[in-house]
Amino acid sequence: MKTVAIVGAGPAGLVMCKSLLESSSPDLAFDPIILEQEDDIGGTFKYRSYDNANLVSSKQLTSFSDFRMPMEHPDHLTLEEYVNYLRAYCAHFSFTDRIRLQSKVVNISRDPNGDHIVAYVHKSQTGEWENVPRTIRAHYVAICTGLHVIPAVPELPGIGHIAQAFHSHEYKSRDQLAGRRVMILGTGETGMDIAYEAAKSDAKQVVLCSRSGFLSFPKALNDFEIFGFKFESNKPLPIDTLITNLAETAYVHPWVAATHIRWFVSDFVIKRVLWLLTGTQAGCNQWVGELEPERLGRAYVFLNKSHKAMPYINRPWRKRSYFLDYLSKYIDPPEDSPPHTNFGVDLAPFPSHILPSGRVVFPLTKRKDAVRIQGIEVKPDVVIFATGYRQDFPFLEEGYPTPDQADMRNVVKSGEETIAFIGFVRPGVGAIPPIAEMQSLWWISLLKNQVRKPLPPPHYHLLVKETARIKYGVDHSTYMSTLAKDIGAAPGLWELYREHGLHVLVAYCFGAAFTTFYRLVGPHRSPMAPTIVKTEIWETITRRGVLGNLLMGIIPMLFYLWLNTLALALETASFLLPRRMLALLTPKTM
Repeated sequence: MKTVAIVGAGPAGLVMCKSLLESSSPDLAFDPIILEQEDDIGGTFKYRSYDNANLVSSKQLTSFSDFRMPMEHPDHLTLEEYVNYLRAYCAHFSFTDRIRLQSKVVNISRDPNGDHIVAYVHKSQTGEWENVPRTIRAHYVAICTGLHVIPAVPELPGIGHIAQAFHSHEYKSRDQLAGRRVMILGTGETGMDIAYEAAKSDAKQVVLCSRSGFLSFPKALNDFEIFGFKFESNKPLPIDTLITNLAETAYVHPWVAATHIRWFVSDFVIKRVLWLLTGTQAGCNQWVGELEPERLGRAYVFLNKSHKAMPYINRPWRKRSYFLDYLSKYIDPPEDSPPHTNFGVDLAPFPSHILPSGRVVFPLTKRKDAVRIQGIEVKPDVVIFATGYRQDFPFLEEGYPTPDQADMRNVVKSGEETIAFIGFVRPGVGAIPPIAEMQSLWWISLLKNQVRKPLPPPHYHLLVKETARIKYGVDHSTYMSTLAKDIGAAPGLWELYREHGLHVLVAYCFGAAFTTFYRLVGPHRSPMAPTIVKTEIWETITRRGVLGNLLMGIIPMLFYLWLNTLALALETASFLLPRRMLALLTPKTM
């Protein structure tokens, strides 16, 4: 029996525990224990939540492979609903008793025989941490503490002149914003959410500061109008379910994967479609805050799916003729449109400093929002740092690797396979929980010596500069399929047809990189997978309609199939040509 210490009871830690129990065998039996410092499970979704917060990833993608959220639930859950889902997950697979709450890991050290000594303290009934640590001797360790734990707060000269300043993890409700002048630093999804909440709370002023722009998209496609005809639906399409598998993640030639040409082609097409539908290609109905042209696209950035604040941000900038608006436009929600509200959110660059008077000074650049903000007096009562989080692992003794050193699929460091980092990549479009499940299955396969070797080169990282603050970005579908191929869980088309029939085969070709697809075959196959594919996932695909599946399914697949076939032909020709030339030059013997 191999003891596995799991640090953290968020989604990554929970799915790691469940996967270990399910994968135990007489040859390698696992005994997982989860150590969680809080008094409940859920991690970020529980302890860094706030009023009116919803998941920006769809339930179809975020649900674990074999325990799905009910189909009658909305596509995007509240954080409270998601934490309840996690509780139900623990109960369904009967591992709640393996979670030790209020147990804080303080040190992980190496045992002389190669195991790990995990020291932790428990919180007493008085709320104090124990003085004497308890220990677990573990054969394996899974670090599942997540990307969003330790707040990152940049220095801002003069911040002491502001009445109140705090990090976004302390934001909980509109009461903290009502009647105040609010400045928010950061245009990630949390910053955008808080800007919207401030606008709806009757704040006196809201200024949202962006480092270098963002790429805005609604989490679900709906509310377009073309030639006066409104495209509205009770079930809008979650955008993270629209990318197809065939020839984009499955059956991709190595040359095509290495050049990322699929990403660039989709960027080119999406920009033109956005311009036709909304009048701007900076983002979906995004008229300011655009990224630099060389960073605008799927290959470079994390899509911002918190779209609620955009009607307020766009207000000073959206200028389009009546004729073009008639041709096509994006319809803002009525409750966020004049005459219901004329309130706006001012966009600005990050401030350089704050004067003793409390007035904020912004650098003057060529950005149009930077020029406009110079003529506006900004003297906030409260500053909120929506500036993300940093990763720190003080409990790991010197010599242990960290996630940035995990050179094997961002999960483990070569030669250090007994310690894994689960959930420490961030998808450009997608969700971390399903990635954590695939990482868990991959690590278990590695421990069982079931991972193909040598590993093919990784072609899933987002293309960031060396100076980029975040370097752990991945393309969701490419990363998921890479892990699946490594462990023999990526199904072949003929294999799918033979074992599960045409229905499952078509769903796989048209579907996104759902974890359930990678449990149809291979070492971690699940008896639940075929039914889930034929029901929930099939419903998601058919919801696109005939036109949607033509434009977002058949046409892209045919194009990418042609592209991959061309690459295969060129590879074959480059291989055969030298052999034929050698045959011509070799003297023939009688």
